[in-house]
Amino acid sequence: MNAWLRFWEHSTAGHQLIAFALVAAGGLALSRLRIGKVSVGIAGVLFAGLVFARSGVRVEHHVLEFIREFGLILFVFSIGLQLGPGFFSSLRRTGLKLNLLAAGNVLLGVAVCVVILHLSGMPLPVAAGLLSGATTNTPSLAAAQQALVEIGAGDEAVQTQGVAYALAYPFGVCGVIIAMFAARRFVARRLPASGAAEAASPMAREEPKVGRANLEVRNPGLAGSTIAGSFAKVRGLNVSRLRRGDTLCVPTPAHVLAAGDQLLVVGLPDALAQARMLAGGEAAQDLRELDGPVINRRVIVTHREVIGKNFTTLQLQARFGVAATRLSRHGMEFAPEPGLRVQFGDILTLVGTSDAIAETARLLGDSPKELDHTRVGPFFLGILLGVLLGMVPVALPGLPAPVRLGLAGGPLVVAILLGRLGSIGPMVWYVPPNASLALREIGIVLFLACVGLKSGDMFFQYLFSVQGLGWMALGTAITLVPVMFTAWMARRFARLPLPETCGLLAGSMTDPPALAFAQQTHEGTGTSVAYATVYPLVMLLRVLTAQMLVFFAA
Repeated sequence: MNAWLRFWEHSTAGHQLIAFALVAAGGLALSRLRIGKVSVGIAGVLFAGLVFARSGVRVEHHVLEFIREFGLILFVFSIGLQLGPGFFSSLRRTGLKLNLLAAGNVLLGVAVCVVILHLSGMPLPVAAGLLSGATTNTPSLAAAQQALVEIGAGDEAVQTQGVAYALAYPFGVCGVIIAMFAARRFVARRLPASGAAEAASPMAREEPKVGRANLEVRNPGLAGSTIAGSFAKVRGLNVSRLRRGDTLCVPTPAHVLAAGDQLLVVGLPDALAQARMLAGGEAAQDLRELDGPVINRRVIVTHREVIGKNFTTLQLQARFGVAATRLSRHGMEFAPEPGLRVQFGDILTLVGTSDAIAETARLLGDSPKELDHTRVGPFFLGILLGVLLGMVPVALPGLPAPVRLGLAGGPLVVAILLGRLGSIGPMVWYVPPNASLALREIGIVLFLACVGLKSGDMFFQYLFSVQGLGWMALGTAITLVPVMFTAWMARRFARLPLPETCGLLAGSMTDPPALAFAQQTHEGTGTSVAYATVYPLVMLLRVLTAQMLVFFAA
């Protein structure tokens, strides 16, 4: 044992790398431990860090601070890039409901903390530390420390705040996960049969899939008019095939329709319904089953010269006689519209002759190997922009110190914006799915390892003391009361499905470990989208309310 402790007295780079490797390997092994149907999950890295720190493992303070923040940045930036393409459409559909629930979670947590502060008579630094730790929000800890300095508190107050934060943080992570399990039992209200569709996932309900329909021109008013003129008011509709007699072709917008023409149209359900009414009826045969020169093929956009151009500029039908019927981006499907811009990695479904599609593919790139290449330069440039944004102070009336998005909120906001844009000039923000997953995993493991190594001594020192147990119990209340109430409201009244509820809970507590746990538990992007939807607002509210607690309770 003495040899073990003497080993960690050295502070070389090798010793510190060994420490991180031990915690990461041990924590990931622990993450596979299951008790019944419940697994420890990614939080096992945090517990491993606490145990190793207690056993004498030491890492330099400045190294811990850097690795912790860098790991968190990797985690949130990778998530932001993945969610950017669908974030704003999701925000328009469900953002108000999710953000109201998340804001209520934040304010309820502060209210519980204020009640505890007044009833227990604990020092203000302890209450501020418990609030930050119970909500797993490090930026709010820094903001509260700055506020304590502003009101003249000494170093001892700041250290006490750090101890309270360390005691409350581990259960802050676990408490959200507990609420996720409890949310399974919070069943949405019973609905009448006519409103049963409202009980479905709002993201699934309000994100219709691109479909197809075979139509026959029976409306006399369409005979003699062009395809463009006939369906001008139908947004997002693409006519991919036209059959007239025994001839099958890919029509252009200027193609003149005749009575009895059969059309294969592709678009969203509303567009298909409008087209069906205009045409006058459906065709009896699926035009895709007919023999002929017309085929369909999926082509990947990888050529830099076409990135950022819209379909009006590309003019695929006019130039090549090819119809683009679907666009797939990060697992989401879009109906190609004239103003929609293509991004690197987009997958287009093209309909036309084999030669025409081959010529179009040469224009678009269609190089799968390009998708395996991680563009490291743009990735780190995005991180730079995110860190700079997080450092920008925002002065708010009534507060003596400005608030900041911090090293987590800034990179997340920038990543979402860059993921939405896809590219700026020659800079392309695209990370292959496997690389994105690896970066997220590495980031969260580094972050949790640092939190555990930093909090281990304080955690076990106060764990079995009367004062420490009391603080932990109060921190547990600050964690559980808001998240349980929010989970109940989300399931019972907002009727959110379980994956989105878990993402909401993780985001409203700015809790990356809880998000990682939810991602492991639920398939799809619902958890991540909900997390990213509420995270920016919650981060700002956490920082602001932590400072307000100090300023107004002093």
